Amino acid sequence: MTATPSPETDTHAPTHWVLTLSCPDRPGIVHGVSGALAGLGGNITESQQFGDPGTGLFFMRVQVETAASRADLEAAIEPVAAEFEMTWRLDEVGRPVRTIVMVSKTAHCLTDLLFRQRSGRLPIDVVAIVSNHTDLEPIAQFYGVPFHHVPVTRETKPAAEARLLELVDELDVELVVLARYMQILSDDACTRLAGRVINIHHSFLPSFKGARPYAQAHDRGVKLIGATAHYATASLDEGPIIEQDVQRVSHADGVDELVAIGQDVERQVLARAVRWHAEHRVLLDGHRTVVFR
Repeated sequence: MTATPSPETDTHAPTHWVLTLSCPDRPGIVHGVSGALAGLGGNITESQQFGDPGTGLFFMRVQVETAASRADLEAAIEPVAAEFEMTWRLDEVGRPVRTIVMVSKTAHCLTDLLFRQRSGRLPIDVVAIVSNHTDLEPIAQFYGVPFHHVPVTRETKPAAEARLLELVDELDVELVVLARYMQILSDDACTRLAGRVINIHHSFLPSFKGARPYAQAHDRGVKLIGATAHYATASLDEGPIIEQDVQRVSHADGVDELVAIGQDVERQVLARAVRWHAEHRVLLDGHRTVVFR
């Protein structure tokens, strides 16, 4: 039996929506969600789900095309969400996510993100670039993105973070990307922006920290170098991991070659993490993530 659309439904052109949710796992969740969407004449174009036996939580991502309005969809979903104690979010597929990119002096991740955005391969809208140095301001000017120089010293760090949070509020920012931003966000900033800050850093086996990590890696003769993209938390470089990758290297690769290879990996890993976040494919599961690729 086909449900009769509401009068408001008839007046809207079809829109592609994405619904993400998490809740305690139990029978009937998929049936309840799909039934609510079908009741509005929705055509489900993509659906993925995962039940975590460790936490007892259920995660789901659904794309649906329907002529129903947002209000109609929310009204249909809310009773199901209440019944199953869901945390859920509804958004339009492909809507650019308003983003701040934070950088220091290294350009490879910034230029990659801006190029992907301009070429339509990354669903973000970079509304500002924030840096503790001025070295990369010409890149911001080339792409026509407002550049904000916010110097950071031990004494000015609280004021610098206050300025960042002001920009987040003023520009209605949904995502902050630390694209090789060589400053540590405070616990307070990480808490204020929880689940909204993505960081990228190199990954070595063994791990090398501090100055010139690639030179340290070369000195130890590493055979794998890589990168990790994760959500920033108060625990340095220990937030929920979104994406990782590695590249094999050899004794013949000098320090410069290792740097170039590492930067390539960092670019790709960060771009994938940002895209999956912007496409609402990443759901937090405690200190882990569920990524519906």
